[in-house]
Amino acid sequence: MYKNIAVPVSFDEDRDVASAVGVAKALASQGARITFLHVMENIPAYVADLIPQQTFTARTEEVDKRMKALTAGIENASATVIHGSAGRAITGWAGENDADCIVIASHRPALSDMLLGSTAAWVVRHADCAVHVVR
Repeated sequence: MYKNIAVPVSFDEDRDVASAVGVAKALASQGARITFLHVMENIPAYVADLIPQQTFTARTEEVDKRMKALTAGIENASATVIHGSAGRAITGWAGENDADCIVIASHRPALSDMLLGSTAAWVVRHADCAVHVVR
């Protein structure tokens, strides 16, 4: 079992966050730490200048609220928001924080897409720890 699990969270409708949480809890050894990660993609400056600051503030508050709700009732759970390109940010955080497992939800592929989603594929290929993909 694992002692330090990272669970990247995307609030897209096609991601099964609940299943990823369940898998992480099942894989966690007693007293394990589970960290929920949400990656805020960097927005190019030429686009960010056109978006009102209150839009950024409202989005950040909504993400914080949803992340706190995920940790409720889970022993040793915490939530953090990181910035950057999703796959790189997730594997970078996992390496810097000594995660021994990443549990990541992937979209359900359509007939034309028989591979993992690009973020899950990046994490599987580049993580230095075990990766469990949930579909």
